[in-house]
Amino acid sequence: MLPWRVTLMKLNAYLNFGGNCRQAFEYYEQHLGAKIVMSMTFNQSPDQSNVPPGAGDQILYANLSIADTQIMGSDTPNYEPIRSSYLTLSMPEAEVFDKSWKALTEGGEILMPRNETFFAYEFGILRDKFNVLWMLIREKPMQ
Repeated sequence: MLPWRVTLMKLNAYLNFGGNCRQAFEYYEQHLGAKIVMSMTFNQSPDQSNVPPGAGDQILYANLSIADTQIMGSDTPNYEPIRSSYLTLSMPEAEVFDKSWKALTEGGEILMPRNETFFAYEFGILRDKFNVLWMLIREKPMQ
């Protein structure tokens, strides 16, 4: 038995962006039903001594609530696109899958076209226009 209560733990994602965190979170809020819970620019930081030059209006920290989880994010001077981690968005309704797929592929790149698989009614992989990697899935019941 672990020495702490695992049920109290949460696992959230933290995304770095190259200057478009605000646009990405606003896009997810508009098209995926997410909600921006908190957002702070570098100019709003109480400690101005560590603000990178020219980063004043960029996001120091933001928190987005989506699909019963939190995604945190910020703009970072040493930004590199995500290469091997995916946000996986699972939904039971075909209509919601269609809407989410359309929104996330707009201006992005389809890495694996949406298709039926042995484990899902629909499954697809993409990189959105903000360089975030996504897997979308409508799972089949496991037997």
